[in-house]
Amino acid sequence: MTALDWPAMIRIGLRELRLVPREFWALTPAELAVMAGVDDARAPMGRSRFEELQARYPDNNGD
Repeated sequence: MTALDWPAMIRIGLRELRLVPREFWALTPAELAVMAGVDDARAPMGRSRFEELQARYPDNNGD
């Protein structure tokens, strides 16, 4: 887990996005990252990856 750069996040939120403090502190770090355009969102999981995980971690439904 990496530490959050709070001073940078506050600068982006208050200066660049022009949020008031109440709005800034109501956001999650993920929401702020998306608003600032710095999220590292990955593509949705494809069928092959899903099937790989399904085979690796089968759902036995208690059987």
